[in-house]
Amino acid sequence: MMSRMPLKTLTVAVLGALAFNAQAAEYEWTFQTSETAGEPQFEMKKAWAENVEKMSDGRIAIEILPVGSVVQANQTLQAVKSGILQGHLTDPSYFTGQNPAFGMIGNLVGAWSDPYDFLDYMNNAGGEELYNKLVEPYGLHLIGAAATGLESLPSTKPIRSVEDMKGLKLRAPEGMVYNIFEAAGATPVNLPGSEVYTGLEKGVIDAADYTVFATNHAQGLHEFAPYPLYPGFHSLPMVSVSLNKELWDGLPEDLQSILETSVNSLAYEMVAQLKTRDLEAVREARDNPDIEIIDLPAEERVKFRNIAKDEWANWAEKNEITQEFYDSVVGYLENHNLM
Repeated sequence: MMSRMPLKTLTVAVLGALAFNAQAAEYEWTFQTSETAGEPQFEMKKAWAENVEKMSDGRIAIEILPVGSVVQANQTLQAVKSGILQGHLTDPSYFTGQNPAFGMIGNLVGAWSDPYDFLDYMNNAGGEELYNKLVEPYGLHLIGAAATGLESLPSTKPIRSVEDMKGLKLRAPEGMVYNIFEAAGATPVNLPGSEVYTGLEKGVIDAADYTVFATNHAQGLHEFAPYPLYPGFHSLPMVSVSLNKELWDGLPEDLQSILETSVNSLAYEMVAQLKTRDLEAVREARDNPDIEIIDLPAEERVKFRNIAKDEWANWAEKNEITQEFYDSVVGYLENHNLM
């Protein structure tokens, strides 16, 4: 016969288990992202938060919210500084209006042909230190940089050359991306990401600088924009994983190290997962006779990069940090035979 646990012992055991499960984390934070709920990148960011909780043995609990949950996408900088949010995972280009360096560091259009080069620059060649020089006066600290991968360019019209961009109504966020497409002859339209689908559907825009191929395909953009440019050549947005600076400064070193390690893991996992999803989506799209994937010829990519380089130099003159970033990146690209 199975022995019974004494009632008193059972009660103590149950209460002890409940107390353990209900024990609050030492640090409970809310981070807002720049994606809608359900997007692959949003799910990856949620997985990052779960990983932080595991790595910290439950000492850090992070709630990940989709874009617009607390404030608009371009307002998270102020929200983190003021403590409305504790952190964000977002593209710094949203804050170009605060300082042009956010737009330049957040997305140096035309610079990167491989996201791993960008991550190497940020991690090992001074990029993260330079970004913290920019952002810490705003009350934030960059835990680490991630990247989405090279973006595709869905278009309702075939773009086989830089010349084909002339007059193209192209969705682009404010900042350097906007300026470079304008210099290439396009007519940029500053629409929020949430309006890209309807913008293409209704003809408000002809093309969109938006996100990676797989996400565009999954959202049905190629139904209205059946001439996607892939592989990407223009846009590689940074993902800034940042925390309120006072909170960061108050953390013990072991938790700071856990957060930094977790973001490094997120960065490389994000690039790998999005690349895999892109390849699967490309195979599916190629089976659709109504979709034509265009790979911009090498000589046209050079033309676009030269237009971009001129704009980099213009932006370098905007302030001390933009000049420092320009010198740093150009030096990296030249040293690695990428320019």
